[in-house]
Amino acid sequence: MTFSLKRIPEWRNVDKKKFRDEIVPQNRPAVLKGLVKDWPSVREGMKSPIALAAYIKRFDQGRLAKTAIGAASIKGRFFYAGEDLLKLNFSFRQDQISTTLDWLIEHQADENPMAVAVQNTPLPEYLPKFTDENDTDLPHKSAVPRIWIGNAVTVSTHFDRDYNIACVVGGHRRFTLFPPEQLPNLYVGPFLKTPAGAPVSMVSLEEPDLTRYPRFEQALAAAVEAELEPGDAMYIPYFWWHHIKSLDVFNVLVNYWWNETEAPLSSPGQCLLHGLLTLRNLPPDQRAVWRMVFDHFVFQTNGIDPVAHLDPRYQGLFGPLTQEVVKELQDILLRKLRG
Repeated sequence: MTFSLKRIPEWRNVDKKKFRDEIVPQNRPAVLKGLVKDWPSVREGMKSPIALAAYIKRFDQGRLAKTAIGAASIKGRFFYAGEDLLKLNFSFRQDQISTTLDWLIEHQADENPMAVAVQNTPLPEYLPKFTDENDTDLPHKSAVPRIWIGNAVTVSTHFDRDYNIACVVGGHRRFTLFPPEQLPNLYVGPFLKTPAGAPVSMVSLEEPDLTRYPRFEQALAAAVEAELEPGDAMYIPYFWWHHIKSLDVFNVLVNYWWNETEAPLSSPGQCLLHGLLTLRNLPPDQRAVWRMVFDHFVFQTNGIDPVAHLDPRYQGLFGPLTQEVVKELQDILLRKLRG
C-alpha cells in the first residue's frame, strides 16, 4: 500500500540567524539542505562505507556501547514481538563501537542480515574529539551530540519532548513526520514498555492496517516526508512524531536534542502520569471541572492572567516561579506523594 505524502520544505545556506529567526518560529519540519556537507566524516562517507567506518574508529576509546540486535526476520523494524507487548523483537548487547563497525562492513553485502544499530550514543563520552571536526552551531549550546550507526533499520513513529536536528553523515534516510495534534490517530502503544524509551505508534507505516487502525488514514493525510542524503539535516520541532527509515546497508547519523524551557521540577510527561493517577478515573462532571481549572491556571486558554488581580507579594504558587516558589512546590509534592 503506497501513499503520496506532502514534501517537507528545503532550506539552503542556513546559518544560526536564519534558523532562529525564520525556521524555528514556523514550528514546522525543515530539511536543512547541505548543512553538514563539509564535515570530514561526510566526505569520508561519500568515498565508501569502509572509509567512513575507518574515520569513526579513529576516535573510539573502547567504551562498551548499547547496541540493538534483531534477527533477520524482523526486516530491520525494531518493535514488539507480535501481539505480546511485554516483549520486544530485538535485544541489546554491549559492544565497542569499532566492533560494531567492523561487523557492519563485513556483512554489508549480505542479502538479509541481522538488524544492528548503535543508538543514542553521546559523542563526548564514546568518540571524544569527533565533534572537534564535525559540529554545527545551530542547536542550543546545551545540546549533547549523539551518534547513531547501523544497517537498514527502521525506528517506529515516536515523539521527543525536545527540539531536534538530525544530521545525515552516511547513507540515506527517509523521515516521515506527523504534527502533534495527530496523536489520537496514531494509536500509541504502551508508555512503560517501549522499544527505545518513547511510546511508539502501533501502526506499520509501510503496511498500515487501516481496518484495525482506521483513523491512521487521517494521520497520513497530515503527514510530511523527505529523503535525506549525506550532508543534509532534518529539523524536527517539539513533539512532532517521526518515523525514520535507514535506506542503505551502512548508515550514520548525528543528532542534537535540546529544550531551553525544561520545567524546573519534573518533565511534562511525569505530570501526565500524575494526571492518570489523580484525574482519569474521576466522574465525568469532576473531570470537566478540573479541565476548566487547568485551562485557567496552567494553560490560560481564556487569555486571562489568573492572579493579575493580586499584589505580586500574594500571588504565591501561581505567581512567577522563583527559587523559593519552586522549593515550596517541591516540598508540597513530595509530602503528597509520600502519602
